[in-house]
Amino acid sequence: MMTMVFAVEEINHSSVLLPGVKLGYRIMDSCDNVHTSLQALLSLISLTKAVTNEVKVTAENESRVVTCQSDSPISAVIGLASSSPTRAVAQALGPFNIPLVSYFATCTCLTDKHLYPSFLRTVPSDLFQVRGLVQLVTFLGWLWVGTIGSTDDYSRYGIQAFSNQFKEQGGCVAFHLTIPNSPTLAETQEMADRLQSSSAQVIVVFATEGQLLDLFLEFHPLLGGTLGFSFPGVKIPGLGKFLLNVHPSPQPGMEFINMFWEEQFGCKLKFGSGFDEKPVCSGSEDLSLTVSSYTDVSQVRISYNVYKAVYAIAHALHSLLDCDSARPNDGACENHKNFTSSQLLYHLKSVNFTNKFKEKIYFDSNGEPVPLYDIINWQKDSTGKIRFIKVGSYDGSVPLGQQLQIKQSSIIWTGGQPHVPVSLCSAPCPPGNRKARRPGEPPCCFDCLPCADGEISNKTGSTECMKCPESHWSDKEKVKCVAGVEEFLSFYDTMGIILVVLTLLGVVLTAIITVVFHRFRTTPIVKANNSEISFLLLLSLKMCFLCSLVFIGQPSVLTCKVRQAAFGISFVICLSCLLVKTVVVLLAFRSNVPGSRGLKLFGPPQQRTMIFCTTAPQICLCAGWLISAPPFPFRNPTYQATTGKIVVECKEPWPPGFYLVLGYIGVLAFVCLLLAFLGRKLPDTFNEAKLITFSMLIFWAVWISFIPAYVSSPGKFSVAVEIFAILASSFGLLLCIFVPKCYIILLHPERNIKKGMTGKYSR
Repeated sequence: MMTMVFAVEEINHSSVLLPGVKLGYRIMDSCDNVHTSLQALLSLISLTKAVTNEVKVTAENESRVVTCQSDSPISAVIGLASSSPTRAVAQALGPFNIPLVSYFATCTCLTDKHLYPSFLRTVPSDLFQVRGLVQLVTFLGWLWVGTIGSTDDYSRYGIQAFSNQFKEQGGCVAFHLTIPNSPTLAETQEMADRLQSSSAQVIVVFATEGQLLDLFLEFHPLLGGTLGFSFPGVKIPGLGKFLLNVHPSPQPGMEFINMFWEEQFGCKLKFGSGFDEKPVCSGSEDLSLTVSSYTDVSQVRISYNVYKAVYAIAHALHSLLDCDSARPNDGACENHKNFTSSQLLYHLKSVNFTNKFKEKIYFDSNGEPVPLYDIINWQKDSTGKIRFIKVGSYDGSVPLGQQLQIKQSSIIWTGGQPHVPVSLCSAPCPPGNRKARRPGEPPCCFDCLPCADGEISNKTGSTECMKCPESHWSDKEKVKCVAGVEEFLSFYDTMGIILVVLTLLGVVLTAIITVVFHRFRTTPIVKANNSEISFLLLLSLKMCFLCSLVFIGQPSVLTCKVRQAAFGISFVICLSCLLVKTVVVLLAFRSNVPGSRGLKLFGPPQQRTMIFCTTAPQICLCAGWLISAPPFPFRNPTYQATTGKIVVECKEPWPPGFYLVLGYIGVLAFVCLLLAFLGRKLPDTFNEAKLITFSMLIFWAVWISFIPAYVSSPGKFSVAVEIFAILASSFGLLLCIFVPKCYIILLHPERNIKKGMTGKYSR
């Protein structure tokens, strides 16, 4: 109020602004209430109807008014401080186009020019304050905050805008408390308990100090460290001296000064209205000896907005009264010029000047000033009193990212803590983890789950894990992708070496038996079942042993194609030879029956034909399989998830091909077993059917156990299982069929005679 009076007197003494025109004022108290504000407005209008031929600035304590000789009783109103009373007054003045310039009503609702066409303000809208608050809390890492507000428009609109923008930035409102107009002790205690029980460490408040007084009394020690947005402060030259020269007076219009004087000095004026038992004031007490917010004019903030409002109206009048084109000799404005409130409003919206503080004063299309704030930290001094220290600024007119400037090292937090307080529902997930929402809770409350194998998160607070590129794997901490180690059954692995040794042993043993049979090829035991078939059987067994080598080593396009075909054809040739041998045994004993010609009809040519006919289907099947859907090398990362190894294997694009090859081998083995089983009891000293039966039983045991082991074995172990099955069945055939014969050839040559073969020799 006193700054408004100071500004009016400063303008009245100016020879540059409104020369020859004197401004007046009238002050009314709105009591920060809608009804009282409207009563004050009506009272103001009735009091100014008689004012003519002078420019009078009239102002309220919460609303300050400028009047001039115009078509309306008052020319302009400066005020009010609160948004709700301001809305009521602005709506009343709007239809008459009477300017209302507020210095502290910040509600975004007042931006609506359809409802409030004559409203302007020297304070930025809450739209910018909310944006700044959201940037501030997110910059400091506070994503879990509570809000406190009152029932007025400033609080309701401000908290709603803050909550919406805060959620867009990933923040969450933990709770909201509404302060009643007249809170009871129980209500205040309930709010205090709610604050203490909340996990949120930061509270965002949209309320006046009067509304917060009861809560402040409960939490006064916690106020140190508070951060707030404040308007830029300046030091107005001459204001301090002007304020100190104020003295009480019984004259009308000095009621506010008298009340202030009594409260400041704790006394009672002789002409005052109070009846308290206090010492009497002399009225000449020295204000310079007191320390209060009244005498501290080093940085005035809200008062500066009042100062700018008075000067804005003065500049509008200056332009309206055509002062700049006045006659030079007169040095005065056209002070007898009549004007309308609409004309003053038009000029007020068009003002554009730079004041003595180098600040450019103008209103945008919505009647808003430049959004500029100081960020204030509430700090306790050595005496325990709260001091407001500037620690940053917010300029809403500059590009995003440059608007917030804050010096964290200058901030003193609650309790003197050196570090920024943490206010989070859940701590950010460390690298290697991702957020997992908790059902029914806000997005800020979550659990941290480790990334799955093959996925990473390399920053704190990741919401999702990223998949590693092909042939790469996540490290143990799941924070980076590393090239996967290729794994296959190598010749240098212990398992690979063992299998190679067994393969070579089988090849060598087969070669030795071949040499023995070749050396004794003319003996009865070799000639008994067609030596040619025996040598073909030995050759096929050697191929069975050697084909296992194709399965060892890094798979390539060639080895993937060759391995299954070599395995399938080798075993079919082997089983075809055994089948022919079995048939020969059966026909040989049946030929002893009178009139039987079976053995003569199944001679060597027919035996060769049977081997060819039983082998040809497998060859055709393998050829068709390899031509239409051949196996190919494939890097499979799914087997070794825990070790980060990528198994290089041969992928079967058409799995039925492999099972058909294996199935055909099974059919031949079954037929061979069945025929050998039928001839196992034929009379003879050396019945080969018994050996074939036993070898087929081993063969079936190996391959029946192979199937589940092959399916369940991961990666390179499935290859090892298949090689083991090949070697085991090959050794079974070799040892069961040929070792007994070699035993007789080498150790009991006396039995290797025709008579010995028929059991008719004497011991």
